[in-house]
Amino acid sequence: MDHKQRYKRLRLLTTRLNKERKEQAKKIDILCNDLIAAQRDFIKRLDTISFTANFYEAIVGATDLSSLILIASKLIKDEIPDANVAFFLRQAEGFEPHIFESDQPIILEKQHLESCFTPELMDSICKSNKLCTLDDMFAMGLQGNLTKLNKISAVTIPLGQFGPSAGFILIYRSAENKLTSEELNNISAITDGLSRAIQAHQLLLPSAD
Repeated sequence: MDHKQRYKRLRLLTTRLNKERKEQAKKIDILCNDLIAAQRDFIKRLDTISFTANFYEAIVGATDLSSLILIASKLIKDEIPDANVAFFLRQAEGFEPHIFESDQPIILEKQHLESCFTPELMDSICKSNKLCTLDDMFAMGLQGNLTKLNKISAVTIPLGQFGPSAGFILIYRSAENKLTSEELNNISAITDGLSRAIQAHQLLLPSAD
């Protein structure tokens, strides 16, 4: 084998080796990215588990429906900074709103968003038994100033996705600080247990008769 042939063969081997190294590097990058994503998801799950455990531990101390809703509202606000929180609980006839003053009130045409909720809208939201965005609420009949409403980030979360609905929670804040999927996932994780606690306290309420 002469010098030119050896040189040509060496170049081919070098080219093949470089190609294999690049392919290996790509596989390593993909593996590292998968590991990072898996770790990130694991941390999110731990955060949800921790929030859920702390939430249930806190509401155990509630002595009546009002204190239960007050505790739950405070915990949700702690989890979602600057949020406005309102509970709409299903009654035999209609809904009972539980609205709390916020450090960050958002006024829409001299009224709060929760004041725009008609009985028909509340009933539609409750029957949907799913997380509803502002677009969903508009489709169900929410009326209001579109310019003002576009300045907020809002959702309703059902109380009891896996059983009879006890109502829903309205959460909203400025669109400049949009509600995140992580925040909403954490709240969704506690709604089934919270719904059962609400229904248990409702059974203890004195009869109107």
